[in-house]
Amino acid sequence: MSKVMCPMSDSKAKSRSARQSAPQEALDALLAEPSGDPIRRAIWLGEVDRRLHPHLPPSLAEHARLANIKGSTLVFVVDAPVWSAKLRLAAPDLLDVARSIGLVATDVAIKVSTDARLPPVTPPRRPIPLSPRSEQALRSALDSLRDDEASRD
Repeated sequence: MSKVMCPMSDSKAKSRSARQSAPQEALDALLAEPSGDPIRRAIWLGEVDRRLHPHLPPSLAEHARLANIKGSTLVFVVDAPVWSAKLRLAAPDLLDVARSIGLVATDVAIKVSTDARLPPVTPPRRPIPLSPRSEQALRSALDSLRDDEASRD
């Protein structure tokens, strides 16, 4: 008696394992190519930012992030001019920390950028006036609620 394999179950198992490993294989392949250099740099900058971030003053930490390292200059982005001034005051300490983790850092550049991901502030809308009929219906509904409350007491 010959054994018959069910092609459906075999193909499902293969496709399931292929789907699970495909994203990791794709990422590994991308990072292995020269085109992966920007991704590797972004990962590295993120790690440097995580190491520098705890050394920022607490009030400044949520408003500043390391955006780039250009030569020996640490480039930070802040979300308002006031944080730029505060970061400038913290720059000597940040440079010391950067040197302590092996970076050649001699200067801090600060860019002010509003977060483009936030929706623009829209002015509040003026209320639309009720028509006389809508106003009367609303008053009737309120009166009926008041009548119900009075009858419960």
